[in-house]
Amino acid sequence: MALPREQYQEYQLNHPARQSARRLGWISIGLGVLELCAPVPLARALGLPASTSVLLRLCGLRELATGAGLLLSDKPKPWVKARLAGDALDMAALGVTMHCGERPLTAALAAGGVAGLAVMDMTCAKGLATEQQLTTVYDYSDRSGFPQPAAQMRGVAASDAPKELSPSS
Repeated sequence: MALPREQYQEYQLNHPARQSARRLGWISIGLGVLELCAPVPLARALGLPASTSVLLRLCGLRELATGAGLLLSDKPKPWVKARLAGDALDMAALGVTMHCGERPLTAALAAGGVAGLAVMDMTCAKGLATEQQLTTVYDYSDRSGFPQPAAQMRGVAASDAPKELSPSS
């Protein structure tokens, strides 16, 4: 007669979502460095006037902050939400650029890239949200995996082997 399993509730980390958050952190760092160090060429590539380089530098600082938060924090969920808010701001700015800028096609391509990153951010946020749900964990520490005690199981596998597979003398 099998005894009932010991069970308890616990929160479990979603390791794939946390790995995704780290990757998004490195993407944020890369974008932040680009926007901070080369705002004028980036503005020209998007068809914006060079005067918008201050705005691009501020976006770069935002990206660096969220990237550092994702890489250094034990709780990445608020930082992923900050990335989502930044994606919304970027999409709004690129929408204006597509409408009023000199290079609407380039701005549309950049908006497509931001939309792709937003999908990655949403997927990561959904994965991290599962960490706040209790899961039932069963205790199997008293099990060995054998149907009978170990002393009775010794040699059973060798005696049940087919004759053609057993070593010949």
